[in-house]
Parts: sequence; C-alpha cells; structure tokens
Amino acid sequence: MITRLLVANRAEIASRVFATCRRLGVSTVAVHSDADAALPYVGEADVAVRLPGSTPAETYLRVDLLLEAARASGADAVHPGYGFLSESADFARAVLGAGLTWVGPDPSSIEQMGSKIESKRLMEAAGVPVLRNHSVDDASDADLPLLVKASAGGGGRGMRVVRDLADLPGEVERARAEAQSAFGDGTVFVEPYVERGRHVEVQVVGHRDGVLVLGERDCSVQRRHQKVVEESPAPGLPDAVRGALHEAARAAAAAIDYRGAGTVEFLYDPATERFFFLEMNTRLQVEHPVTELVHGVDLVDLQLTVAEGGVPDPRAIGETYGHAVEVRLYAEDPAADYQPQSGPLSVLEVPGVDARFDLLNRPGVRLDAGFAGGSEVSTHYDAMLAKVIAWAPTREQAVRRLADTLARTRVHGVVTNRDLLVQVLRSPDFVAGDLSTAFLTDHPALAPAADPGAPVAAALALAEQARAARRVQGRIPVAWRSVVSQPQRTELDHAGEPVVVEWWGGRDGYTVEGCTVVAAGPTEVVLERDGLRSSYAVAVSGPSGREVVDVDGPGGHARLVRVPRFVDPAEQVAAGSLLAPMPGTVVSVAVEEGQAVVAGQPVLVLEAMKMQHTVSAPADGTLARITVQPGAQVAAGEVLAVVEGEVA
Repeated sequence: MITRLLVANRAEIASRVFATCRRLGVSTVAVHSDADAALPYVGEADVAVRLPGSTPAETYLRVDLLLEAARASGADAVHPGYGFLSESADFARAVLGAGLTWVGPDPSSIEQMGSKIESKRLMEAAGVPVLRNHSVDDASDADLPLLVKASAGGGGRGMRVVRDLADLPGEVERARAEAQSAFGDGTVFVEPYVERGRHVEVQVVGHRDGVLVLGERDCSVQRRHQKVVEESPAPGLPDAVRGALHEAARAAAAAIDYRGAGTVEFLYDPATERFFFLEMNTRLQVEHPVTELVHGVDLVDLQLTVAEGGVPDPRAIGETYGHAVEVRLYAEDPAADYQPQSGPLSVLEVPGVDARFDLLNRPGVRLDAGFAGGSEVSTHYDAMLAKVIAWAPTREQAVRRLADTLARTRVHGVVTNRDLLVQVLRSPDFVAGDLSTAFLTDHPALAPAADPGAPVAAALALAEQARAARRVQGRIPVAWRSVVSQPQRTELDHAGEPVVVEWWGGRDGYTVEGCTVVAAGPTEVVLERDGLRSSYAVAVSGPSGREVVDVDGPGGHARLVRVPRFVDPAEQVAAGSLLAPMPGTVVSVAVEEGQAVVAGQPVLVLEAMKMQHTVSAPADGTLARITVQPGAQVAAGEVLAVVEGEVA
C-alpha cells in the first residue's frame, strides 16, 4: 500500500494528484525548480524538495535528482504526471529499481508505445487502422500535405505541416531539433496530414483482469497541433463509429497487456467515417477531467489502485451522465501566432467555481489551476495557466455555462487566450458540433475585435487615480481649466499599436467624443455608447508614467500601457532592429554579419517554453550586426540583430 507519493512534475498536474492523495489519506512530496519555488503546488504538499536550477534539463528531467528526492523524503511511490519523464521507460525502470512503486504502466508498455513509428507497426498487427509512413526520399507531391511528427513525446512539439515538398527536409530538421530539446529524442517520422479530420481519443484503464474503457473525448480544436478545447462524449459520432473506436482502443491496450490509465488517440474522418490510430499516451492526459465528470470517476484514484495491484471496483464507476467541456487557459498571444507569454501574473480570478481538482457533486464548473495571483509565469515550461471545465446535463448547457464563466474571468499581468476561447465556445459552428483540427484556421474571424471603450476606460481610470493621489487641491475637478483650449490626451499602447484618447474634465465630470461617461473611478468606469451602457473593471499597476492598465469589459480583456511623454534616448533602438519577442535561449543563427537578407528570411531561432520560434528579417537589406550567439539567454525586447539598407 502506498503511504507517501512523490509527484515528479510541477504546477497543475502536481496539484491535481495531491488532491486525490488528500482524499485517500496518502502523504505527498513535491519537487520544484528554483523558478517554481513559489507556485501553489509546492505549499500544498506535505514535503517539498528543491531541484537546483530552472531549466527542465537541470531539474524535472534529472532522474538522479528525482530518486534522491524520493529517498530523502521517505516516499515509497512516484507519480510522473504528464510531460517530462512521464513516458520514459528508463525512468520507470529506475523507479522500480530503487524499490519504489511506479504509478504507471510497465516499462515495456511505455517502450512499445513510446515510439510512434514502432507503435504504428504494433497496432497494424493488432488490426487497428493506421496511416502510412513516408520519408524525405519517397514522399511525392501527390502525398501532400504531410505532417512531420516527433516519435517521442506530445503536445505538438516536434510537429510541422508541410505543403511544399521542397520544404520537407528543412522542416524535418527543425522538428528534430525541437523534439530533441523537449523530449531528449530527436526521432521524427512523416505521415499524411488529414486536413479537416477530428481528433478523437479513448480513455482506458488496464488492470490485471482486463481493460476498462471509459468513453471518448473530442480534442479537435487545436492550435499549433496542441489541444485547446476538449469535451466528452465526442459530439455527433455515429453509434457504430463510437463502438468501433472503443473496441479498437481496448484491442490496442490488450495488445501490450497495458496496466494503468492511458489514452489511445485516433484521427477520425467524418467524410468517410473511417478512423486511424495516431498514438497511445501511456500516462494521464491533460484533458482527463472531462472523462472524470461524465463518468463520476477519479482517474488518479484508479491509477493508484492499479499501481497497488488492485482492480477498479465497477461499483465506484458511475454511468455516463451529461456532457463536460474543458478549455486550456494559456499565457499566449493568439494575435501573434500564439506566442507564449511570461512574467508576473497579478490576477487570476475565475468566478462561480464549484470545485477545484475534484469531482462535482452536481452540474457546475471545476477549476484545475497551477497558478494563482502573484505567481510568476516562467519561460522554461509550458504556458498553460489553468483548465476550466463545465459539466451539465446537455452539451448546449455545458458550453453556455463555460463561455459565461470565461467571459467573467479576470487574468492580468500576461496576455492570454481567454477572449479567443470565449469566441470559440460561442461560435455557431462550435455550438453545432461542426469540429475539425482546422477549426481555428477555418475561423480566423474568431479573433476578438478591439473594444473601443477599453482605452477610454483606461484613460479615465488613470486620471481618477492621479486625482486620488493628490495631496493638495483635492476638490478641484480633474483637468479643470478656467479657459479650455484643447482636450487632454492620454497616449496608450495596445498590443504594439498606438491609441490616443482625447477627453475633457470639469465640474460636470468627463466628456469623451462618441460616448457618455456615466461614472468614473480608479477601478471602474461606466460608459454609454449608442444607448448601451457598459461597465469596465480597471486595474492599474506599474511605475508612474508607464502604467499598465488591465481593462475587463463586454468586449473582453485589454492590456494597455501608458506611453511616456518623453522617451529616454537610451531606450530607443535603431530602425531594422530584430527584437526578442520573449525571453528565451538562442538555438541557432542562420546568417552572418554582412550577408544580404530578404524580408521574411529566417535570421535566428529562439527557444522558449519548450517551443522554437523563428525570428526573421523585417525587410530586404544587409545584416549589419548580430549581438547574440547560440546558447545566449535573452530578455524580451532585447536587440538580437540589425538589418540596414536594401539589397543592391
């Protein structure tokens, strides 16, 4: 019997496992890097062990440090979570070799499914449909589009879509580099890319007496091949297809005598009603809460039961009820190709939460969050902040409840995908269940439009904050003048675009062209436009003259930065400068000083949050200067290179 469990992971998944352990009376051990020392999960554990360093290679990928942490803390079992070493057969063997209980499948099962190349051969032999593999040498134009895919790991890393055969060799090399960095294994393969298929996966729990199948999930709404919205059951599946998927998953797990929780992923083509095996994740999935809610089962509890040699009690597994929908709230900028964000998270407030890391005892909202207000979002790890899940008797009710909860959620400090998620959930095609892996590509209009009231609210809140800070003449109206010559001007930056708000102040309050100011204060502004009254919640932070203003209103969230009246010459950069879009590490530099470049040509590659990002030349010219070398750590906004003039 397990008495003390170490979770060899971090943030949300560590908190999730700890929640089950508390219910079961199992003592817990957290491990943390220096970057994660202040995250909530560290304080939630009974014991915490520091892993010196911040990068994954220094910390969560160090088998020796993890085993030493288990020994020092008195842990008798290890749960790997997901990501990092969760699908490492070598880590599983090392845990077992140390005399500890491994909360996961047998290392041989991990090995068999760990290579997507070998697992496809195994599944084909078991009668499970698979897609054919290609190589750089045998692929032809007739095979396009193609998908380059990492053999190890997941989460969209080491994955590239190729639409031009000439791009295949380069994309293979880039995928190898990204996979090597994320998983320590640069093996990749190439398969046909089904443009508008659906990603449907089946939850299984293998045990000594057989394989338990716990329904399926649809995870088709993705960006960068990473899941964003997941739900269970999958909407609109013909009963025959649903049954065939379940049986194929059962056969896949049985073929390797699988033990523990796992997920068999399929690509489903609605046009032909055919499906193909993609991979098997030999671990708990990020999206497991939707299965837990519709089946009334704690999957971590089942993992521990199987790890202890037991068999899941069928009486503890409820009948399928209702529908659950989950979204992943990421620190990323959808308007900038989903670029990961980092920095201090000042506010994270999700209203109306009925449970955290737990089964709901009635339809409602569950929150699984790895961060809280005051946490620091690091550049070293995945950018997911939280998962928000709604469960209701029908899909329509669950979607509506989740959209409303997200619309009222406040996240300040970093740019997030919150507004995009609300747009997705409220889009007619999503509500109708018309889903595919190309959903976001097919719906570019889902990008939230700028709310014209947000800059006005920001400007007036700044004015009210300045009034409240006065030490003299506190009763004088804001911006009062005996003779008014011109409006006040507040200059703001919104996502890199300048915004100027002109306004007047006086005894009767504020006047802004195009709207009526009903009320204004440092934290709330009420505006009326075209007969519609809206309230804006405002939070101001940062130094005077460069304040950051977070505005939450009917149009979503806007993060605006006051532009100072006078710019420090030392902060100005030369025209043609290539700036680091985020903190990260320089992976490679593709050109040399003095070399001619054309607009859009890759100059260097940055790695941040386990993803690689190409920085390209902004215009035709000559690379006059490179200020960094491979391996260099750079800050956001740092000058990486300068392109001057035009190519002769």
